[in-house]
Parts: sequence; C-alpha cells; structure tokens
Amino acid sequence: MKIRAHAESHVVELNDGSCWQIFPGDLAATLSWKPETDLHLEPSGDRISSHVLVNAADRSRIRVIAAGEAWPDGEVKKALKGG
Repeated sequence: MKIRAHAESHVVELNDGSCWQIFPGDLAATLSWKPETDLHLEPSGDRISSHVLVNAADRSRIRVIAAGEAWPDGEVKKALKGG
C-alpha cells in the first residue's frame, strides 16, 4: 500500500482508504516516509496497538490503531517510559 495523505504527523491515510493513528513513540520513524513508500499492514500481537505498518524498504515497524480509536492510557505511558 502507498500513502494517500500524511498531513497530520500522527495520522496516515493509505491508498485503500483506511486511516491509522501512529503511536506517539513511533512518530520519528515516519519522518522519512514519502508518498511512494511501500507499507504493509499487519495485525499486532501487543497490548498497545491493533496493527503495525511495516515499511517494505527497511522493515521498520510502526504501531498503529484505527483513526478515531483511543490508545490504552496505562499501556502508552508505560511504553513511552520504556517499561
């Protein structure tokens, strides 16, 4: 999949029409994304995100949830603190 829009740093819209919120701790990894960046959506097995976006070029994995959903507060704080 390709990026249709990434106007807000924390939300990405893919060319299939789906919109995803990017985990706050993973935002820096998205700075190099371009419209031609090839991404793959995969289910996530962790408690923070429902899915991950995998950059096909470097295999980096970005945690995401569907746009409009809420992050689990306790888990986000723990992850951002490195716990």
